[in-house]
Amino acid sequence: MEFKHISVLLNECIDALQIKPDGTYIDGTLGGGGHSGEIAKRLNKNGTLVMFDLDTDALDFASNKLKNNECNMIFAHSNFKDFKAVLDKNNIDGVDGILLDLGVSSYQIDTPERGFSYMADGALNMAMDKDAELNAEVVVNEYAQEKLEQIFRDYGEEKFSKSIARAIVAKRKLERITTTQQLVNIISSAIPAKARFGAGHPAKRVFQAIRIEVNGELEGLRECVLSMAREGLKKGGRLAIITFHSLEDRIVKEAFNLLASDCICDKRLPICVCHHTAEVKLINKKPITSTNVELELNSRAHSAKLRVLEKL
Repeated sequence: MEFKHISVLLNECIDALQIKPDGTYIDGTLGGGGHSGEIAKRLNKNGTLVMFDLDTDALDFASNKLKNNECNMIFAHSNFKDFKAVLDKNNIDGVDGILLDLGVSSYQIDTPERGFSYMADGALNMAMDKDAELNAEVVVNEYAQEKLEQIFRDYGEEKFSKSIARAIVAKRKLERITTTQQLVNIISSAIPAKARFGAGHPAKRVFQAIRIEVNGELEGLRECVLSMAREGLKKGGRLAIITFHSLEDRIVKEAFNLLASDCICDKRLPICVCHHTAEVKLINKKPITSTNVELELNSRAHSAKLRVLEKL
């Protein structure tokens, strides 16, 4: 299957990064190479672009797609959270810009055998790194009922998490759950009929929760954002992050606000005792969202929010 993906908020991201032709940039979530391609076009032979992805399909596709650009390109089969190790390995002290698109690529969703989609039947997988030991089948069949309930509640904000977890455990006692369609049927059966017809597919929140668990998407995200701003960026460098659900957006927003605050004392204290000073400035206090034109072309952009900061 061809690696197809429509990059969300593409123009807004490129504008936000204020790309210097000889600068050094990170695309922490390479995917189909849409954002990287536009960054690379703006770099000359002295510029450097470091690209991260856990998906070898993405790395193979993008390395071929971008091969004609003249800038220095580094492809890292790694999580962007390990950016410091990759920069150190390549003797890069700091970068001029970092972009993170925290969404799942259209290729992954539209490839049934990757197991991300609740709309097509496929193997229950959801691992972005195809060599990873943990996948959705392991989570669904081997996690305790209480753990499943917690994941569905905390990562999917699913109000029927208890009944869904109970239904999964009952089903797996009869047979191992191995496909996305099996899981969709179980979820649907555990949700009251009235609740199945509303905002989105009834399995959407549970699939999101399992995907987050399998890939550790929220684990260490706050610490990574803080480290990228403090240790990754050069002075004047920019960090742009696209989020797609409230959990990750809340983490990014809180990290950005902490970095931009002159005081982080308890508000009840009469005077400041922390001596904290702002390390960044927020380029947009409210998140940038997709235009109506983009939404008409890409329905998956509806929940996208872009936040940008600049290191002082």
